[in-house]
This record gives sequence, structure tokens and C-alpha cells, in this order.
Amino acid sequence: MTETVAPDNRSFAELGVPARLVATLAAAGVEKPFPIQAATLPDSLAGKDVLGRGRTGSGKTYAFVLPVLARLAASGTKRRPNHPRALILAPTRELATQIQASITPLADTLGLRSMTIFGGVGHGPQISGLRKGADIVVACPGRLEDHVQAGHAKLGAVEITVLDEADHMADLGFLPAVRRILEATPDTAQRLLFSATLDAGVGVLVRRFMTDPVTHSVDSARSPVSQMTHHVLHVQPDTRLPVLVDLTAAPGRSLVFTRTKYGAKSLTKKLIAQGVPAVELHGNLSQGARTRNLEAFSDGSARTLVATDIAARGIHVDGVTLVIHADPPIEHKAYLHRSGRTARAGAEGTVVTLMTDEQVRDVRDLTRKAGIAPKVTKLGADHPLLAELAPGDRTYVAPPVKQEPAKQTAASPKKPARGGASAPGRRPARRGRRRRSSGQQAA
Repeated sequence: MTETVAPDNRSFAELGVPARLVATLAAAGVEKPFPIQAATLPDSLAGKDVLGRGRTGSGKTYAFVLPVLARLAASGTKRRPNHPRALILAPTRELATQIQASITPLADTLGLRSMTIFGGVGHGPQISGLRKGADIVVACPGRLEDHVQAGHAKLGAVEITVLDEADHMADLGFLPAVRRILEATPDTAQRLLFSATLDAGVGVLVRRFMTDPVTHSVDSARSPVSQMTHHVLHVQPDTRLPVLVDLTAAPGRSLVFTRTKYGAKSLTKKLIAQGVPAVELHGNLSQGARTRNLEAFSDGSARTLVATDIAARGIHVDGVTLVIHADPPIEHKAYLHRSGRTARAGAEGTVVTLMTDEQVRDVRDLTRKAGIAPKVTKLGADHPLLAELAPGDRTYVAPPVKQEPAKQTAASPKKPARGGASAPGRRPARRGRRRRSSGQQAA
């Protein structure tokens, strides 16, 4: 296994990317390869197994999407029903969706078909898509394994397999399913694995399924981004919410992390009540609600996203200028991945951790293990540092008003129910049912 770390200023074309893909990238404004792309593309395009290590936000998606597309375009094999030719495994639905969004315009250029497979949505459309034939399947391991076991997905024709965020898949307990999926693909298939760290579980996959892989490391998982500033705000419990409201009411997008799903839901409601347009993202939401909330955050109708660690990986929204750890994470890797949602691809960003008296020791250990030396400030809701961390005028939106049902009066007689006032079998209307306000996303 060869370790290579070298700067490379070559263009996509000089790295060997096919001309049609280079033109499509240029049309989208992507012209200069990021370091992880420049490091890995020559080997991956040459058909070698590649192990790419790089921190979150380093540009890994194009590093594996481009060789997948180039290999399939050069292959003489035609797509067949239920037999994908390339497989990209991702740990979360959101990451799979974003990978698919990067693939689609490039695949269209080459006449290739791609699709996503993940849980939380119906099986039917996925079964139909597999039956029609897909060149590339971007999948979460659990749902893909369901389709494999049911015979809807047959992996014997896979020519290239990608594991993205392999360390996160290990953290989520997906490695047994990943191992079974890889065992169902041909031994001769090319394999690309991208991970921020090489923990024990990931190392087992490398040794078992990769053939003489070339390893490229660009930024270790511990290295803080130079464009990212870190602050710890020492607050009292009663000033925690006012500080969060002040920071999130500033211009720009803010991503706020909580430790629990209940905490994310509760904090979202509190921010909305204080006039901050916010949406939530956590595992208790349906896939439709997760998609709607992410779209609201992306299009700016909600400039604050309150999330659990489900958003620590695979969520890329341009212009996230502020990441706030409303609840400090337990583990330092989670801190780094959460923080990596800002200062992506060369942009600048600010990371703020709120810390109460009882969390001082834990936060000190957390930042030390993460290799971060943040500035610690003890403050209240009116401290001038808040305006420096999130500059700009604060704006607030009037919280939605709950409308009470109209009371019956003598002048407004009660309408009879359909089918008569005492229609048989009709359940009486439920009283006191809360109406969802139009200003809040469905949870």
C-alpha cells in the first residue's frame, strides 16, 4: 500500500478526465480540482483500487464520481434490468441524495442512468427503477441489502464500487451489511474507499476487499480548517436560548446541533417562537419532511437548521457561515464532522460551542482531542462578541398566530353534518385539535 501526499496543479483534463465530463464541469463553474481530487484521480482513472483519506468538506464526491462515470463510459457493457454496473454506498439518505445530484448532469452528458436507494420511502419506485436498468446505484446499505435479498438488485455485473464516509458507516453499525454487499460484487471490480479516518472496522474492509490499494491522504481528520475560527461561549442556562436567538437572527445560514431528537424539535419551536425562521432535521422525521426542511434551508426560506448528528455528514449547503454546537457532542470526531459543515471548499466559517458550568471539563477534553484551541469567553445575551461572531442586523419574523375556532352564536346556526344531523356511523368531530401554522414545516 503506497502513501502519496503531493500537491498537484493539473487541470481535470490533464489529470485524465474525459473531455465531455470536463466540459460539463466547466459549465457548472467547476474548473480547478481540489487537492483530494488531484491526488486520487490519476490512479482511480487508471483502474487502481484507491483509498482516499480527507477531512469532511475536502471535495471527495467528484474524486469518486468522475472515475465511476469515466469507467462506465469507456466500458462496452450495456445496462441490464436489475443489474447495476456501478455501486456507491453512503451512510445517510441525505448524503446519497447529494451524491446523486452531483452525478445527474454528468451522467446525462454520457447517456448513463443513475438512481438512489434508501429507506424511509416506498420500495415500489426503487424496484421499478432497478427493473428498468440503472448504470449507477447510489445506496444506503440497509435498503440495498433488502433489494438484493428479494432479488430486485443483482450485483454480479458491478464493475466499480465506492464506499463514501466509510468511517461513518462503521460508527452507524453498517459494516456487516457493507461486507455482505461487497461479497456479492465481483472480485475483479475496482474499489474506491473514502474515509476521514482509518479505524479498525474500516481497516478490515480495506484488507478484505481492496487489491494493493494506493492511499492518498489530503488533510488528516484532526486538522482544523485554516479558514475556520472556533469559539467556546461560557453561558448560564437561562442565557443559552437568548444567545442562540441572537446568533441565528443574524444574516446568513446557521446550522445548530443538538444531542437528541427531542432537543432539536424543542429548540426549533423555541427559535420560531422568538421570530427566527428555523426548520429541524432528525431521525424522527419522515423522508418527505426531511427533504422539505432541507429545501427550505437551501433556498433561504428558513435560514437556520436545527439538527442532530444526522446532519454532521453528507449535508452540503452553500453559504453556511455559522455552526453552533448548542449541545457539545460527546466525541471529538463528531465535533470535527459537525464543524465541517462550514468553511467548506475554501470558504470561511465560524464554529461556536455553548458551554455551561457543568460542561467545562467535558468541552476542554473534547477540543483537546479534536486538536482545536478555541477562544473561550464568558458572556451574556448582550455581549458585543455576539455581533462579531455573527455580524449584521438582526431580523425577526412574527411567529405564527394560532387561530382559535369561531364560536357559535345565535346569528350563526350550526351547519348539519353531511348525510343528516345524526348520520349513522359518523364519528363526532374531534375538538381542540391543534392547527399547524403555515409558517412552520411539518415535522
